[in-house]
Amino acid sequence: MPIQAISSQRLYRQIADQLAELIRSGEFKPGDRLPSERELSQQFDVSRASVREALIALEIDGLVDVRVGLGVFVNAAPAANSQTAALGEPGPFEVLSARYLIEGETAALAARDGSAQDHARIRETLQMMAEEVKGTGVGLNADALFHLRIAEASGNSALVHLVHQLWSFRYSAMFRKLDEHFDSLERHQEAIAEHRQLVEAIERRDADGARAAMIAHLDTVRAALERGWELANVSGGKATTPPRPTGTTAWS
Repeated sequence: MPIQAISSQRLYRQIADQLAELIRSGEFKPGDRLPSERELSQQFDVSRASVREALIALEIDGLVDVRVGLGVFVNAAPAANSQTAALGEPGPFEVLSARYLIEGETAALAARDGSAQDHARIRETLQMMAEEVKGTGVGLNADALFHLRIAEASGNSALVHLVHQLWSFRYSAMFRKLDEHFDSLERHQEAIAEHRQLVEAIERRDADGARAAMIAHLDTVRAALERGWELANVSGGKATTPPRPTGTTAWS
């Protein structure tokens, strides 16, 4: 069965479905290493981010095993049904792309229109995040609150609902699987420092600076995950010890 180019929406799901069919038909046999992310992106004519989402979905469905530093291998007894297809959720990189569009503007509006009390509530979450990470290794709940408070400070309730919806996807199986592979304690401290720069821009009422700080933060989130996923597709490399899963703030 030849690989077909992808041309419509929900790319990661279509890629996952084609790869699943190739596995079930025997084109890729148990124990086989799948082509690298770069090779798959070229064959499907899609971005590498879409391929990453597809491979994460296949791992959740039990069809493949991601061995960080070695590659992605077909499981001996692949699952019969797809859990991720039934959920119909957007992929993590799709969500991140939407956050670029929305949260950059909420940060700018929070700087321009938020009250001093709004700004104080945003700053309060920085300490909450630090305490949450220190106490449990998980900064996700305070992180979500941080971004919601920025949206609230924008004064636009529709934006608050949109940010809340985007963050609800953060608790999905695909995001959790990314955490499992690519979490690091160092990233927690980096994320808190990035949040602090964002708060300082908001408190200065620097709308352009706040927007830029949010975009810069999301850029580092994307870069961290892209570098991490690259490790799972290094041909002939040595296996590395997966980082401790903690529900990182890396996607914050």
